[in-house]
Amino acid sequence: MEPRYPFVAVDVPEPEADEIAAALFELGASGVEQRDEQTLVRGARSGQVTLVASFEDHGEAEAAIAALGELSPPLAARLEEVVGDAWRDAWKEHFAPFALTPTITVVPPWAERAPEREGERVLLLEPGRAFGTGLHATTALVAELLDEHAAELRGREILDVGTGSGILALVALLLGAERAVAIDNDDDVIEVVLENAARNGLEGRVEASAGVVEQVTRQFPWVVANIEARVLRPLAPELARVLAPGGWLILSGILESERDDLVARYTSLPLAHVATRPDPASGRGERASGRGDAGGEGWVALLFRAPGGAAPAAG
Repeated sequence: MEPRYPFVAVDVPEPEADEIAAALFELGASGVEQRDEQTLVRGARSGQVTLVASFEDHGEAEAAIAALGELSPPLAARLEEVVGDAWRDAWKEHFAPFALTPTITVVPPWAERAPEREGERVLLLEPGRAFGTGLHATTALVAELLDEHAAELRGREILDVGTGSGILALVALLLGAERAVAIDNDDDVIEVVLENAARNGLEGRVEASAGVVEQVTRQFPWVVANIEARVLRPLAPELARVLAPGGWLILSGILESERDDLVARYTSLPLAHVATRPDPASGRGERASGRGDAGGEGWVALLFRAPGGAAPAAG
């Protein structure tokens, strides 16, 4: 008899999807998929997304449904099942090689690799359960800013806060950074980061550990934080603290409507707001699904620079 696996499906407003997905992980989900009108498997109506959370057993799934029903306002989740094991790797069929930036192509380890173009850098990436395939706009926008500032990044050290799969730390190294320190408050993803570093021959240049920015005791010439606005706002003093004089800071996970508030918060520290990177129109799976609601709102990434002299190269 084939095994049966439970999952919880719940329709939520798009701006709340990240927060509720995080809550599902806290309730024991082993993975959370986001579906909307643009994903391969369609989700809820316009302005909403469907979160599909997998659980190890029915008890955990039913407890999560009960917890979602106690929120204010309550969320009406539903319990569904999938039979057999093939679904666990089915998503890999839709994760094909793609150009993350003008110079970097992301290639999953199981995909057939095309001959490299002149000047192309290939990043072998297996996200596992960690966030960060590069298809989501919030990740891609940071990668594009790093690519545009490769000259300033070269030979420097970078701190990646909320690293997920480690994709941004690895992108920085491919672009010429000397060393990357990657931290995440989910210790389960650290093994994913180290495995991805090893796939690319970068394990000697990546330091990955579970932790939060408040525990970081030194400064970096580059800092990236792809989290979400509700977390980035209170983290502002800590992110400014770990930024070296003259250093560069990139923030992402920010909707257009949240931009002005975040710019005001960080420039009050003070940091100089150098650029806003908007989300260009895209038809790529997960990246397109990361766009805003029917009102046309999209994601942005913000680039700041600390006052002071030139930031030191990695030592």
